Amino acid sequence: MKVYISFDMEGISGIVDWDQCTGNGPAVAMGQELTLAEINAAIDGALMAGATEFVVNDAHYRMQNLDPRLLHGDATYISGAHKPGYMMEGLTSEFDVIFFIGYHGSISGVPSVMSHSYSPSVFTELRVNDIEVGESGVNALVALGQRVPIGLISGDRATALQAEPLMKQAIMVQVKESITRYAASNLHPHLAHKRLSEAAERAVEAAKSIDLPAIDLPATITMSFQTSDQAELASWITGVERADLRSCTITGSDPLALYRSFVGVCYLTRQAQGR
Repeated sequence: MKVYISFDMEGISGIVDWDQCTGNGPAVAMGQELTLAEINAAIDGALMAGATEFVVNDAHYRMQNLDPRLLHGDATYISGAHKPGYMMEGLTSEFDVIFFIGYHGSISGVPSVMSHSYSPSVFTELRVNDIEVGESGVNALVALGQRVPIGLISGDRATALQAEPLMKQAIMVQVKESITRYAASNLHPHLAHKRLSEAAERAVEAAKSIDLPAIDLPATITMSFQTSDQAELASWITGVERADLRSCTITGSDPLALYRSFVGVCYLTRQAQGR
């Protein structure tokens, strides 16, 4: 039984500020410790259900947030920011189930701690087939393309609400309740770890009966941008069509190709910065 874990940090219990998940210093060190503990709790639960192999993909910020020596289950650790598969780097059809740990809500949805959609300086909204999604919804395209079910998603209530339309059978673990974009009521880490471990065990046991993400093909990703300049830049990529002044679409029958084009949009619009 092979488990793929993509993790973010904004949805980890106890993390409510950018200083806890970017840069250097004691705040981010604590955030990284909290994140590692939640990932290890999920791995421990999966081991209890018979999982034998783990790949952990670092999907946050510069994507080098963990000490790989401390990962449980002898997990392989994928790190580094320049990855063509981005938040889903390393996922292949050989995996049996996917976990999304520490995910968060989109910037255009209900209040969610540090809400954003890939890049808060670029996107104001993302939709898959006209369903507003968070990052989990876009990443689900890769799960569909590789035909691997998503078994567990953790974060706040907004994370669960936005994931549910496409991933109805995924076990949702709420480890915090967002109050505003910069405040939350957080479960004690011990309780969060217990819930994650139990959910991971159930997700591995149920993996073969979990449906693939409910995304009809051909699918369309609709991207709304902060500025018209960003929409113009995005339209330079083959397959990306301008929809209106500040939005573009990508449509296709291959979910992996759709995601790869989306990753290209992410890198181009974020890195250009007018230079």
